[in-house]
Amino acid sequence: MFKTNEYFDGNVKSIAFETAEGPATIGVMAAGEYVFGTGTIEHMTVTSGEMTVQQPNETEWKTYKAFETFIVAKDVKFKVKVKEDTSYRCLYV
Repeated sequence: MFKTNEYFDGNVKSIAFETAEGPATIGVMAAGEYVFGTGTIEHMTVTSGEMTVQQPNETEWKTYKAFETFIVAKDVKFKVKVKEDTSYRCLYV
């Protein structure tokens, strides 16, 4: 069925589920700054609010708004800043 995940003292929560495209999570992040690690390639789509992201080995930050997607490589860490509660969908490829 579904698996729930909680990170950063409850400031990031997600629910894992299976899609026709593969495993995914849908989640929410409270305003704040976070560092995430990947185990697979991740396709992150902002579904409300916006995320400012610093990809690994990059110095610039890029902001993604609702319905925009970014891709993060496997086995890396990336940084995320959110100014307001923000929701997302992550597809693991």
